[in-house]
Amino acid sequence: MQKVIFIDPAEPPLWQALADMGFQCDDRLKASRAEVLAALGEYEGMVIRSRLKVDRELLDHAPNLRFVARSGVGVEHIDLEYAAQRGVAVLTSPEGSRDTVGEHTVGLLLMLMNNLARADRQVREGQWIRAGNRGYELGGKTVGIIGYGNMGTAFARRLAGFGCTVLAYDKYRQNYGDAFAEAVDLATLQAQADVVSLHIPYEPENRYFANGAFWDAFAKPVWVVNTARGLVLHTADLADRLASGRVLGAALDVIEYEEQSFAHLNPAELPPPFQYLLQSANVVLTPHIAGWSYEAEEGHARVLAQKIGALYGQKV
Repeated sequence: MQKVIFIDPAEPPLWQALADMGFQCDDRLKASRAEVLAALGEYEGMVIRSRLKVDRELLDHAPNLRFVARSGVGVEHIDLEYAAQRGVAVLTSPEGSRDTVGEHTVGLLLMLMNNLARADRQVREGQWIRAGNRGYELGGKTVGIIGYGNMGTAFARRLAGFGCTVLAYDKYRQNYGDAFAEAVDLATLQAQADVVSLHIPYEPENRYFANGAFWDAFAKPVWVVNTARGLVLHTADLADRLASGRVLGAALDVIEYEEQSFAHLNPAELPPPFQYLLQSANVVLTPHIAGWSYEAEEGHARVLAQKIGALYGQKV
């Protein structure tokens, strides 16, 4: 019988779909890396999130592996080149969480431009500050979206009712403009944007894509939202531009200092640039939850089931 190993949790619909396709599914959610390596020779499929690195060593212990199903989006912990050499399909499920990421990004932007988090804290502390929390309307602003894939397009669709101009830049795509965003080059986006939202994947060439030179190239001070990956944004450069006014405010769901699993972060132990963000009134922070709604978890399971079924010529 074909066997699939679950290294990380996934919603029941994925397990059930694989069982219906004839796979034996094994729960190894608490197995150590060494225990996983010792067992991998039995398996044709692997379901993961981000607990373990899928590197050359791990792939060499899986001679029969046909697919790695990553429940979620990021693949920075997977050796994609070596997996391709081995003929191992790496399946991801960005479609499962694009809606919740789009909604969360809108929420962060509204919190930032209208001082909602700060005003809430102040009222709870007994302060009633109205003029100091005057906000800015999104209507009439130009929003620049960096990366127009699943997440960027979901965000653009949710901006449709706000009366803003939406521009998109995506270095990986061609002819991607649609009814919700105009495709432009990066220089045009930087010349016109009031708001910048990052939706690019992390890979070595995107490390610190949003650095000091990137922010300095904008014609106007901007608000920034990052729901992509922490390492695409240089925190120290962002702190400098917040201090100088080149960046009006930042809303971050992801932090460059997160560990591989994204499960733990101790803000008090992070370096000075992040301490600056913690103390800034024009910064909103959330703990890497933009794509983690209840609906998204089932969405990832359904999407992966369909992609695995397609790999084996089965309709799910």
